[in-house]
Amino acid sequence: MKNVTKIILLVLGIILSIFIILIFVIRINSPGRLNPLTDNNGKVIEGSLTEKNGLQIGHIKQGFFIRSENPDNPVILFLHGGPGSPELPMIEVSEKNNRLEKYFTVCYWDQRAAGMTYSKDIDTADITVSQFVEDTREITEYLINRFGKEKIYIMGHSWGSYLGIKVVEKYPEYYHAFIGIGQVTNQHLSEQLAYHYMMEHAKAINDKKVIKALNKYDPNAKDFPTQKYLISTRTSSMNKYGIGITHNNFSMRTFVKDLVKFKGYTLSEKVRYAKGSIFSLKHVFYYVINDNLFESSTLFEVPIYIIHGLYDYQVSYKLAKEWINFIEAPDRELYTFENSAHSPNTEEPEKFVEVVREIFEKNKIE
Repeated sequence: MKNVTKIILLVLGIILSIFIILIFVIRINSPGRLNPLTDNNGKVIEGSLTEKNGLQIGHIKQGFFIRSENPDNPVILFLHGGPGSPELPMIEVSEKNNRLEKYFTVCYWDQRAAGMTYSKDIDTADITVSQFVEDTREITEYLINRFGKEKIYIMGHSWGSYLGIKVVEKYPEYYHAFIGIGQVTNQHLSEQLAYHYMMEHAKAINDKKVIKALNKYDPNAKDFPTQKYLISTRTSSMNKYGIGITHNNFSMRTFVKDLVKFKGYTLSEKVRYAKGSIFSLKHVFYYVINDNLFESSTLFEVPIYIIHGLYDYQVSYKLAKEWINFIEAPDRELYTFENSAHSPNTEEPEKFVEVVREIFEKNKIE
């Protein structure tokens, strides 16, 4: 009996030690300040900007990061996806020397209820598309005034692409152009198309596990897609088949590791990041799934550009291609990334930078 007790205590001691080490490692990697921008030789770029800041937006303090090799460069406001999942931790890991910040001053904003902006006291009554649009207007005005610009560029990924469309519809005067990454159009139909593709593919390769999981859901049901389906069967099956977050080798473990190692957040902000992701999926995704841009958003006063992965079924590439040809805008174009799924900005980062530079050249004011 004594030996059993010793073994139990030993196991508990090992578990406790691992937990303490893990917390220690996370704390070391959580100073709450960004790494400086460095050149190919690891030298900090003179005059570059890496800043963590906060601003009263929509009556609450909202956090953001700004990075730039030259703060005089054109400004991009980046609207993250999720909803509720800020992306700088993943972008920083994937970027090459020819990063976006070499040519632009980029603001990575943690939106309402996301990342360091998340708070347990958040009022769900303020979680509306119209409030997000007004929040975006406020941070846009801040960036225009701070950097002395007449207009800026606005870029949105996934949920951020949906929000960005609503913003440029209402406030076109603030923006040179809109760039959507993994562009949301008709997300309810997109989810149905993805379900049928996964079922057909699973049957073709006799993937009984996925077939069984998908059979638990009816894509024609009024409540489809449910939150349970989204965070379990849909996500795991998409990533397994290379049609989800990335086309190749996506791992949730890697995603968590990137977040843990990201130095821009403190430990408490990393905890808030996780809570904000869960909260936003519950309270924000509803708006995306119940709108159809083919009906609600078709006429624009600013150029509209889409950067989309060919293998993306998380947000349908096929529908994005149809929508860009359906709308009216001063200029419009779809850029297909043939080796990407839902995250072309991190899957093919060098091509992404070149495409954004091309868009800038088309819209720059001499």
